[in-house]
Amino acid sequence: MTDVRQQALDYHALPVAGKISIELTKPAETAKDLALAYSPGVAEPVKEIAVNPDEAYRYTAKGNLVAVISNGTAILGLGNLGPLASKPVMEGKALLFKRFANLDAIDIEVKHRTAEEFVNTVANIADTFGGINLEDIKAPECFEIEKALIQRCSIPVFHDDQHGTAIVTAAGMINALEIQGKDIAQSTIVCMGAGAAAIACMELLIKCGAMREKIYMLDRKGVIHTRRDDLNEYKQLFANNTDKRTLEDVIAGADVFVGVSGPDVLPPEAVALMAEKPVIFACSNPDPEIKPELAHSVRDDLIMATGRSDYPNQVNNVLCFPFIFRGALDVRAKAITDEMKVAAVNAIRALAKEPVPAEVLAASGEEALTFGRDYIIPKPMDARLLAKVAKAVAQAAVDSGVAQIDMPENYMA
Repeated sequence: MTDVRQQALDYHALPVAGKISIELTKPAETAKDLALAYSPGVAEPVKEIAVNPDEAYRYTAKGNLVAVISNGTAILGLGNLGPLASKPVMEGKALLFKRFANLDAIDIEVKHRTAEEFVNTVANIADTFGGINLEDIKAPECFEIEKALIQRCSIPVFHDDQHGTAIVTAAGMINALEIQGKDIAQSTIVCMGAGAAAIACMELLIKCGAMREKIYMLDRKGVIHTRRDDLNEYKQLFANNTDKRTLEDVIAGADVFVGVSGPDVLPPEAVALMAEKPVIFACSNPDPEIKPELAHSVRDDLIMATGRSDYPNQVNNVLCFPFIFRGALDVRAKAITDEMKVAAVNAIRALAKEPVPAEVLAASGEEALTFGRDYIIPKPMDARLLAKVAKAVAQAAVDSGVAQIDMPENYMA
């Protein structure tokens, strides 16, 4: 039997190389068609856009086009392998945009020497697109790059490794705590990892009600605390005034463990120290911080999520980013605000509480799904996500003042 590695290589190579292509949306069969598509007819929309740049949304594909951009410095869990090596991942994101939100996406891989050079490159091509999805850029540069691009671009810029992960994590986490009978504001949270995803997850959980002083973040050197002198400005936001130094110190009595670090770093002995009815999100992929079987063998009262599709409660960015962009582009949002992110959180978590249609069960390979310990977030194949999340995001864009057009009546993404 062909192994998974060969299957993956064949999938990408055959019958044609890559995962995306360009299709025509207008006829190009006759001399008249070509005269309208190019010279001389194309001059007319050119003149209209020159007078009013917003007309680009009427006469070009800009309003349905997303750039998926990377420098390849943090590819999946593989590290800094360079821009070209990131291309299969960026094409994969383009595939997901099209499959789940009918958004066209083009991957762009950027070589650069400095973060400023990367920012300049992206900012200088931004007008081509309706939105920019940043991907696989290492921390802390990713924070600086996104911040600079948000300031310079008049279209949404979204680093999915940060915010997509955070939105899906927050949706699942709030639901899990609800099932466990816990209040997020009273919950002690341990976060293993201090990179882009970890910091974004914790910041969004705070916006959803968590208390910063109840969050303990760890990096490779242990607990991030106020006496350390090796912290960048982003880690400093989570420096606790505490004498606790190890995972075992901070996890004793903790309600929540969030792992965005690496495989097998959460020992079963640490799980045993957690409070009653704990919640564990072990999101390292493909190998989680602790295997679900091992965690459940230690605690029969926990709720667990991973980044994998072969266990319940998969934390998967595809639950979020296509629909965030769909809603943002449909009202021509100038940015993606915190209000839009929280709206996505609430829409995703609300959907998990609704009855699951038969077609979703069939697509997910499940016989039944009911809101509870093994179903805290929707399945990625749930087609209802598009309408519910996109609409919530679009409405939040209007309400927070970044939309440039109103939501159409009876909006359907």
